[in-house]
Amino acid sequence: MRFALAYGKDNIAGKNIVEQFKNIAFTPDIPIIELKKDSIYSDDISPKIIPELRNIDFLVFCSTHKSEKNFPSLCLHAPGNWKNADLGGIPGKVCKTSSYILKYLYKNLIKNSKVIKNKYTVTLEATHHGPHIDIPCCFIELGSSINEWNDLIAAKIVAKTILSLKDFNKDKYNWKSAIGIGGPHYTPNFNKIQESSDYAISHIIPSYVMPLHKSMIKEAENKTTEQIDTVLIDWKSFKSEDRNKAIELIKNLGLNYKRTSEINK
Repeated sequence: MRFALAYGKDNIAGKNIVEQFKNIAFTPDIPIIELKKDSIYSDDISPKIIPELRNIDFLVFCSTHKSEKNFPSLCLHAPGNWKNADLGGIPGKVCKTSSYILKYLYKNLIKNSKVIKNKYTVTLEATHHGPHIDIPCCFIELGSSINEWNDLIAAKIVAKTILSLKDFNKDKYNWKSAIGIGGPHYTPNFNKIQESSDYAISHIIPSYVMPLHKSMIKEAENKTTEQIDTVLIDWKSFKSEDRNKAIELIKNLGLNYKRTSEINK
């Protein structure tokens, strides 16, 4: 698998992650793309405009993470918008991504972060923000304040995690690809599943974008490079009426569903 990195030229964490990536390995075969605009607004990324992206299978955006609580975090998620496009991208459209690559990166991020013990929270996030591009991709982010953005040890952990994709071979794994629905933006129940079960989660549709529509599930299914069989439901995050509607939509699409609490973790 061929992958590339991208970062905004003015993004502090992105620049530090890329510099650490260059420091730990000589990888001239891995394109590193400096973007003039912020990553989330770079909808013009394509092999036609950036020739280095020809034959690239997956693109990793390196970026800052910001949150109101400002907690130190290492975050991973697919980009896209379930409704409005207030932060780049296209309303109601998400990017292609790989459930296998997201699971692989998440597990490696947890493993690599053990050197800093409990200083950082490692978490998935629900699918959100731009850009909207055709290359399968994800965001890996360092946050949530300038102190963490400039933490070179944390940046090196992220860089090492991205570099682990050189050893990624989908044929080694027999994971079940799934999408997640429900729960908060930071996804504790899906985190446990991604880390310790045989399910690999791609897109996550959080509770705050409910009510759920058929188009959302279909968009998540179509924009996952692997075949989706199961929708994982964060059961208690739904009102019973919304949950029943979600189950009906899932069944009508010919998909299976499971509660997150049913998964062996």
